[in-house]
Amino acid sequence: MIAFAVVLASAAALAGWSKARAQSPVTVDPHIQIVVDLVQLNVAVTDNKGNYVTGLRPQDFAITEDGIAQKVATFGEGNEVGRRVGDPPAEGADAAGGGGQSSDSGQRVSARDLSALVAGANVFVLFDTSNYMYRGFVFAQDAISEFIRSLQSADKIAFYSYSRDLSRATQLTADRSTVLRGVRSTVAGDDAALYNCLLLTVKDAARVQGRKVVVVFSNGPDNSSMVPPEDVAELAQSTGTAIYMISTSQAQLEPISTAVFERMTAATGGKAYFARSWRDEKDAFASIRDDLAHLYSLSYYPQPNPNRGWRTIKVKLANERLNRKYRIRTRDGYRLQPFRYAAERVPGPPDGATRQ
Repeated sequence: MIAFAVVLASAAALAGWSKARAQSPVTVDPHIQIVVDLVQLNVAVTDNKGNYVTGLRPQDFAITEDGIAQKVATFGEGNEVGRRVGDPPAEGADAAGGGGQSSDSGQRVSARDLSALVAGANVFVLFDTSNYMYRGFVFAQDAISEFIRSLQSADKIAFYSYSRDLSRATQLTADRSTVLRGVRSTVAGDDAALYNCLLLTVKDAARVQGRKVVVVFSNGPDNSSMVPPEDVAELAQSTGTAIYMISTSQAQLEPISTAVFERMTAATGGKAYFARSWRDEKDAFASIRDDLAHLYSLSYYPQPNPNRGWRTIKVKLANERLNRKYRIRTRDGYRLQPFRYAAERVPGPPDGATRQ
């Protein structure tokens, strides 16, 4: 009965994906401030054969938010640290940014802090240890371990596992051996609450500065979550967290879950992979590693925009000929995220902030 209810909920979520964005803007209480913020984007550019396009410059990209042209503030390619491109907006620019990290004081960040905000990659690996995993458990552990060893471009890695509950086996760390011990300590059991645990993982990632990526290994459909997948996808989009998902042939037995996985990853700028064997699993992890190494990191300060709800982001290449030739993958929008501050730290609205 639980599995049937989850299937119905997933079907309703898939059918109502676009309706979620049409909801009225979120309301905030008097103690919440919306501050000037960087919107951070991970952008993949590929040709018609799927090969990565490298060597592009900041001026090669054209970004709009709700149709409003944006100016690139920081830029980086692959593993390099993002560098400052332009200055923050002039006085009077939009005080309601979203999707990235702001300075704690609400003030515009310095050039040095800008680099800290976009440097490196923080990768959260989420491993399905539910009772779906009894067969290929050891093979999956091997594939995940090899992936972790190969992530030279990541600053830090966290390893989580899930069945009915989330287990934070290893918090973000640069020590690969600690993460690998966390992988080897996992055991299989219980039902799968993927969306519940993925939401908690995205919330953890949202607290981290810099590039944020969640890599999910799932061996079956969700059969015990209370959280709908569109809530997970919207939070990931709004916090700039890309979701990559590797799903085995067992998970493909549920077509609704397959469709949800594809929609969720595409909306956040990630990818979905469907592995039929342990070799496919390793190939999928290798593809994710290559993707992270070839992403362009872009950020911008939102220009004045009266929309306090869902904001649509579009990234194109400025050259129309190249734009028709190449394919761009990134998240497609965000919802404004209010930031709460302690009263003693914010005696009054900071410069460039609006108290709601």
